[in-house]
Amino acid sequence: MSTMLEIGSGASAMPALYAQPSSGRGPGVVVIQEWWGLVPHISSVVDRLADAGFVALAPDLYRGETTTEPDEAGKLMMGLRVSRAATDIATAADHLVRTGALPDDRVGAMGFCMGGGLALLAPTVSPHIVCTAAFYPAMPWPDYHPAWANYAGREALIHQCESDIASTGPDIARYAAEIASHGGTAVIVDYPGTQHAFFNDDRPEVFDAVSAAAAWESSLALFHRVLDGPFA
Repeated sequence: MSTMLEIGSGASAMPALYAQPSSGRGPGVVVIQEWWGLVPHISSVVDRLADAGFVALAPDLYRGETTTEPDEAGKLMMGLRVSRAATDIATAADHLVRTGALPDDRVGAMGFCMGGGLALLAPTVSPHIVCTAAFYPAMPWPDYHPAWANYAGREALIHQCESDIASTGPDIARYAAEIASHGGTAVIVDYPGTQHAFFNDDRPEVFDAVSAAAAWESSLALFHRVLDGPFA
């Protein structure tokens, strides 16, 4: 089961959810929340990663605020500074490395919706984050300008739902091209017939069990291949 801990101290302290495998060791993954905050769905993802053999950490980007109301979630998301979120993600990756529970200093990232956009950003903000699984990324911030050159040698797996293609598809395609042009790898997987948040089993109105299972398994395969592989 995941536990809440605090990274850092004083004004810069950040709550985070942490879970590790029963062995106490495994590859590290930073989990990045949806716009709702650090809600039970994210806690369940952290636990599932630990059950799958990963050391998982979900930083609380909202510092304790959560909501179930879309209007409030939108306000929280748009009030988030990308630079602050980037620092929080890098801090979470650093913490995972410092636990001593990882095989080396490489880390993966996984995020959903707002967190999917930030997961796509993650390899550009930390030298430790070498691969990422971005679920139906949202990138609504005016200050969202990742340094794609930092993707050299890194990988992104982007899970794109059908309902988002008209709105975010062109940006995602452009970002994937930028990643490739700078020596990284970006794979976009489309899930026909899916709605935004199809992975979230706390939302039965959009949850798609078949697509969610496929996206989960391919994400774990990416993490195992990159994070369990030889350290270059």
